[in-house]
Amino acid sequence: MAHKKKVVLAYSGGLDTSVILKVLVQQGYEVVAFAANVGQGDDFTQLVDRAKATGASAVRVDDLRREFVTDFIYPTIASNALYENRYMLGTSLARPLIARRQVEVALEEGAESVAHGATGKGNDQVRFELAFAALAPQLEVIAPWKDRTFLERFKGRSDLLYYAREQGIPVEATLAKPYSNDENLLHISHEAGVLEDPSWTPDEGMFRRTVAPEQAPDRAEHFELEFRDARPVRLTLREGGASYEEPLALFGALNELGRKHGIGRVDMVENRFVGIKSRGVYETPGGTILHHALRDVEGIAMDREVLHLRDMLAPKLAELIYNGFWYSPEADFLRAAFAQSQRLIDGSVRLKLYKGNVMVEGRESRSSLYNRELASMDVAGGYDQADAQGFIRLNALRLRAHKLILRDPSPR
Repeated sequence: MAHKKKVVLAYSGGLDTSVILKVLVQQGYEVVAFAANVGQGDDFTQLVDRAKATGASAVRVDDLRREFVTDFIYPTIASNALYENRYMLGTSLARPLIARRQVEVALEEGAESVAHGATGKGNDQVRFELAFAALAPQLEVIAPWKDRTFLERFKGRSDLLYYAREQGIPVEATLAKPYSNDENLLHISHEAGVLEDPSWTPDEGMFRRTVAPEQAPDRAEHFELEFRDARPVRLTLREGGASYEEPLALFGALNELGRKHGIGRVDMVENRFVGIKSRGVYETPGGTILHHALRDVEGIAMDREVLHLRDMLAPKLAELIYNGFWYSPEADFLRAAFAQSQRLIDGSVRLKLYKGNVMVEGRESRSSLYNRELASMDVAGGYDQADAQGFIRLNALRLRAHKLILRDPSPR
């Protein structure tokens, strides 16, 4: 018997990857289905059964949630990396982690290929394939949604559903689904379908991670977040005194707080790497709280010039992550620089959540650069106000020179 080529497929159990699994089996591949638990809330027992029933020779499920929090979410929020000033990169951050583990599984299984079900119009295809190229360029990449034969056979969702029924593939999808979702510990995204009309207002029933701010409790919630080297190390609730330190538990508690108080909804039109504008609606409750809290600690503990330089470079890191260049030398360079900036960003912030708002009530830091006496309008604190006269005079020199040029428009 001829040797079957082995492929490791990134498998979600949804319609697309279920159909792709079956097609690969019919093409003569031995398919290992790989699923990563990054906090999407799937029933993985059911997923394993579904993959085996569809023809997978083996199913690998890995719990990557803690690694996702500590190695991807925390350092990215610490870097202030927001794509186009708004998107907290929820899907973008999960993909390099999933791809890395998929490559590891492929090497462990002795597979020649890796496969994914990302569309040829989206960002995820780029994120997966750039990660594969950076981590294991010797592996063949199978991307059915860019294969001409596959595209001619499956022109849309109805063709996929018909094939699934014909082949007895167990799927829960229907033609009535109005939009698509991607969910993990950091966020849930909603896009496509009815959301392709940028003026369409989402139904409240679409939101799954957050209550509507107007339906949030009428009573504010108070708690404290403590940071060490720009990483959260303790969350303490004021009422009841519950405390969380383990990263997965701490971030889960932040998500629950944000959900309860309607924190972290964003509705935006963004620019995909492939050149298409798309509308995305995101719910990022815990990440939004963490973002606001850490920016406040930086205000008291990070040097001014370091902070300003970091914020100049942060959009570039966000762009690299969004575009799929997590495993690139330039991203490594920026993360190393940002890690240096995060040393001694220690302190605690007292926060209040109320109807969609994150409010800071106070902060303190053992590495504080804030000098109360210097800042005071009532105490000299070693600051001679007369020195400001020379400081201003020196900074005004170029402004005076510029004004003189404007007064004399004669050609040079």
